Amino acid sequence: MHGAGGALVAPAALALITTTFAEGPPRTRAFGVYAAMSIAGGAIGLTGGGLLTTYASWRWVLFVNVPIGAAVALAAPRVLAESPRRRGRFDLPGAITGTAGVTALVYGLISAATSPDGVSHWGDAKVLASLAAAVVLLAAFAVIETRSRYALLPIPLLRDRTRTGAYLSYAGVGIFVFSMFFFLTVFMQAAWGYSALRTGLAYLPFTAALFLGAGAVAQLVPKIGARPILIAGSAASTGGLYWLSRISEHDTYASAVLGPTMVIGAGAALLFVTLSLVALNRVAEADSGVASSLLNTGQQLGGAIGLALLGTVAWTVVAHSAHAQAAHAAQAGHPAHPGGPLAAAIYNHALATGFARGSWSPPGSRCSP
Repeated sequence: MHGAGGALVAPAALALITTTFAEGPPRTRAFGVYAAMSIAGGAIGLTGGGLLTTYASWRWVLFVNVPIGAAVALAAPRVLAESPRRRGRFDLPGAITGTAGVTALVYGLISAATSPDGVSHWGDAKVLASLAAAVVLLAAFAVIETRSRYALLPIPLLRDRTRTGAYLSYAGVGIFVFSMFFFLTVFMQAAWGYSALRTGLAYLPFTAALFLGAGAVAQLVPKIGARPILIAGSAASTGGLYWLSRISEHDTYASAVLGPTMVIGAGAALLFVTLSLVALNRVAEADSGVASSLLNTGQQLGGAIGLALLGTVAWTVVAHSAHAQAAHAAQAGHPAHPGGPLAAAIYNHALATGFARGSWSPPGSRCSP
């Protein structure tokens, strides 16, 4: 239900911007404000979630959204103007096959990770069945969308190569942002012993860089266009991820996290706002809703599938590294006892190694076992 609510609200907000503000500086500024508000919400969520988890209960992280959602639902009819109604049908076959296909793909990928004893599960029956089901269901989804009059994924909208490239790039941004948050959160809490509150505060510089970058895009796009900004955002994000992949259990926040996350935040802001403008450029008002939903869906799907794949890679490396280090320690006459300091050191080093691989770190990094 939470996902369904988000699927309704996020595209509707983007569609309102598209239909309310004319192309050019007004729409660019509106997207900049939208990105800034999203970023501010993220900052409050990270810090507030840490506060609630530390001083109340993790359940409050979920419950606190209830009054916020109720307030928005009550305010929306009074604040937002009604949009024109259009007749149509819901593409139920497309929704079922698409959702089931992605679910099967993610389940198959996360189930394939190597277990702590070093056993790979890529050949397990449930993994093979899930991946095969994903292929069949997604193929059926593609066929349905090409033939449906009210398709969830309108093919004519994707015939513009620039727009399609923006959607795919937006999905790529979702992959690295979701993965960074997951891996870095696990690493800081498991290897460095950070509390939930301290972890939330650690992301504030990242949020500040995002906020500043979103404001810069609104000023730069009318002057230099989208392409230079996308190139700069891609370079900054890639460089920041590579820098972050150098992290080890012996580093500190100031030396290994602060700088990379600020660079990644600035790059992500350049990409988020600019790709939104490119994807929704010259979209007819009748297609603004579906065009906005594709943007949001691409980010969520990219994050889910990318995190499942990279998480499988990372945890496979963690399991192999921990197993190899434990075997080496036992041969040297220093067996690693569960819960002991040597076992903790082995796990922390394995976690750093897996994090580096999950962040696309090439072989030979200083985190290698």
